[in-house]
Amino acid sequence: MPSRAERMSLLGTENAFEVLAEVKKLEAAGRHIISFAIGEPDFDTPVNIKEAGIKAIREGYTHYNPSAGIMELRQAIARYIAKTRHIHVDPEEVVVTPGAKPIIFHGILATVNPGEEVIYPNPGFPIYESVIRFVGAKPVPLALREDREFSFDVDELRSKINPNTKLIILNSPQNPTGGCLSQSDLEAVAEMALRYDCWVLSDEVYSRMVFDGEFYSIATIPDMKERTIILDGFSKTYAMTGWRIGFGVMPKSLAIDVARLETNCESCTATFTQIAGIEALEGPQDASAAMVAEFKERRRLIVDGLNDIPGFKCLMPKGAFYVFPNVSEACRRLGLRGAKQLQEKLLYEGNVAVLPRSSFGSRNEGETEEYLRFSYATSREAIVEGLQRIKEVVAK
Repeated sequence: MPSRAERMSLLGTENAFEVLAEVKKLEAAGRHIISFAIGEPDFDTPVNIKEAGIKAIREGYTHYNPSAGIMELRQAIARYIAKTRHIHVDPEEVVVTPGAKPIIFHGILATVNPGEEVIYPNPGFPIYESVIRFVGAKPVPLALREDREFSFDVDELRSKINPNTKLIILNSPQNPTGGCLSQSDLEAVAEMALRYDCWVLSDEVYSRMVFDGEFYSIATIPDMKERTIILDGFSKTYAMTGWRIGFGVMPKSLAIDVARLETNCESCTATFTQIAGIEALEGPQDASAAMVAEFKERRRLIVDGLNDIPGFKCLMPKGAFYVFPNVSEACRRLGLRGAKQLQEKLLYEGNVAVLPRSSFGSRNEGETEEYLRFSYATSREAIVEGLQRIKEVVAK
């Protein structure tokens, strides 16, 4: 068999899907697994959105469309961003993609050259580092610290940015910690991005899931819209993960490049899902609001429950639907080397699926604590039962 391309060795993965596969395997063998592993709303897509998609299929919206997306949806997105971020957006600055993830791939490809540096949050969504390495750039991790409620140290950012920095990646509210960046955090990033003339990729897919305080976008800071790629989508806010529809908002010249990458990669996003996307943004918001309100209630339930487990210590996250408890003491109590072994013990002995810290990047320099990520996008009953199972495993 011929050899594979060397670049494939640089491409990472998203371990949540590997754990999901193992969960399915165990369930097929008769085990009842409670999963906190996958970051997917357990709610159904709202009825009005589903009906809009079905109606679009029946009306023949099943053919190719422009790579940047249909103009009606791009106009709706421009109105939505103007309303939620308080900036003017032209539809020509919008690119629609099959899911929000392509904006990470296309955005990095379109802005970063081999050898240039990209600063990204760590722990963080693993695809950031994966794509940075894949394009031949240098990944520069920026530590998110528990003692700062999983924000970063501004002085540490200043020590990492330099004339070779081409892009800074932000994610707020954040996966995996649920942390949020403050206005002052973003102002510090903006000051450095302007000084060093670099791009910012702002991953805002959880922007509608802020439970404490307000959501802030770096694009609203003066002179930042011209160097910012806003990444957002429908998967989380409207429980549309399987529909595969997301979007990026960026300067018009860059939007042309990203649309060209879309042409070369997928051609376009399915037309009927875009019609459903218009309904999501401009139709009733009640179902989405109710889902977010339920996540807020679950947040308190899971944080209180985790803090009641010996050796677990969990901060109250400000957004998204994740918690990131410190499990260092639990690992010590059980004689485990780290969170990865604890994750395996909980899965195979307790029938509970979670993700270890190692699923979200390598340790930062000097990092010694152990963490697990829980997604509380599951029922209250499952949360209570899952926590009880964990407590029983830890108490053995």
